[in-house]
Amino acid sequence: MSAKRIDHIGVVVRDLEKSIIFYQEVLDLKLKARVPHTNGVIQLAFLGYEDSDETEIELIQGYSNTLPSEATIHHFAITVDDIEKEYARIKTLNVELIDEEIVTLPNGFRYFYIYGPEKEWIEFFQR
Repeated sequence: MSAKRIDHIGVVVRDLEKSIIFYQEVLDLKLKARVPHTNGVIQLAFLGYEDSDETEIELIQGYSNTLPSEATIHHFAITVDDIEKEYARIKTLNVELIDEEIVTLPNGFRYFYIYGPEKEWIEFFQR
């Protein structure tokens, strides 16, 4: 496996703008990138403390209209050097894939998801 580190933690939010302001003003995080998802519905924002190798917080708006009253962690992501090689490796294991293909976002980031043993979402991610 070519994993290097935890890349980001995805948090589902109702109001992306309000959440960005909170994370910036209260936690002193910096908005590093805003990315529309290719599905045209989901909006993403990546925040961190400006270190390129840090674990970031990914805010996700538009994923679900039925969110619980408490925060929802959607997934965590593992950085990989070669997403295609990792996808091929995972397909040889007894693992349930969520994505049937590698997704490429408009900014060139690529990813796919699998289920963990408790149905948690685990993302393999290449910047």
